[in-house]
Amino acid sequence: MKVAVIGCGTMGSGIAQVAATAGCNVKIYDTNLATLEKSGKNLEITLSKLVEKAKIDETEKDRIINHISYATSFAELSHSDLVIEAIVENLDIKRKLFSELENYVSPGTILASNTSSLSIASIAASCQKPERVIGIHFFNPAPLMQLVEVIPAIQTSDEVLEKTVQTITEWKKIVAIAKDTPGFIVNRVARPFYSEALRIYEEGKADFATIDWAMKTIGGFRMGPFELMDFIGNDVNYTVTETVFTAFYFDPRYKPSFTQKRLSEAGFLGRKSGRGYYNYSEDLPKAVEDNELGQYIVDRILVMLINEAAEAFFLNIASVKDIDNAMTKGVNYPKGLLAWADEKGISWCVEKIDELYNEYHEDRYRCSPILRKMNRESLTFYK
Repeated sequence: MKVAVIGCGTMGSGIAQVAATAGCNVKIYDTNLATLEKSGKNLEITLSKLVEKAKIDETEKDRIINHISYATSFAELSHSDLVIEAIVENLDIKRKLFSELENYVSPGTILASNTSSLSIASIAASCQKPERVIGIHFFNPAPLMQLVEVIPAIQTSDEVLEKTVQTITEWKKIVAIAKDTPGFIVNRVARPFYSEALRIYEEGKADFATIDWAMKTIGGFRMGPFELMDFIGNDVNYTVTETVFTAFYFDPRYKPSFTQKRLSEAGFLGRKSGRGYYNYSEDLPKAVEDNELGQYIVDRILVMLINEAAEAFFLNIASVKDIDNAMTKGVNYPKGLLAWADEKGISWCVEKIDELYNEYHEDRYRCSPILRKMNRESLTFYK
């Protein structure tokens, strides 16, 4: 299979590595020759590290490198079976690129976007053959993360969806099919992990370190929300939150936080700037290791996550299995949220979310109708 990847940043290079490892002939496209050369050197370094760790041998390293070539014009991509775009998250720029790209590839070429939250339907509408456009959303780092969200637009043909799922599965990735709605599965369902943690902080109930401690020690998450936002970058995380909030017509469930906005405006972007929620030039603050407070923090954030996952299922965004796979394989949650709901009890979920609504009377804390129905009928997500 001949694959083209547009954009040779961290994500584009990672996708190219995945495809080449699977035996595809890959062309990485960028208009900047120096950037392409840097991408090639970084790939060499990455693969050499895998050799050092005995993950692959020199023969495999050479095989992967030999499956990748570089291009600076769309004409060089004309024989591609699949093109995956991995450039800046800007809808207008992506639409312009797809419209132009279509003039160079064959009629049967599948055109895919790696966007994490933008409308696939809008991107497809810029093409003369919108039925061949689909979303293929990898997670960073692409070679390591198991999950790939596949997002058909309303224009996408069944044949293109089937071929895409088959291809990504052959690349040894776990596919979660998502409806073309803002944030798809992961970036939609994960919002409360950040937003509810920020809300708890803004209410003065706990500081950053204590909330992170609770979610890791009691909740079992690999990283706390503030630690993770600093790792991702506050500018990136805030932009996704703002995009999802706007795209959902300002639904209060996705309302951004002024705390994060101000940090982003101040240039406190996290690890990459040396300061975010934590100042990385100083010793990190100690958590208040109070189990009762920690359990309150975990329960509050967890029930909001479960409620969001349940709402995604209720609105046919994805199946129960795909939602849980997305959260465990895409962002390394300790359990699938809907499986977690069954474990905690649907009645527990309804009671906890209603407690929050009764305290705040904000639409942010409305309980998903599917949870109420399941509670009335004594149903579970998994039988």
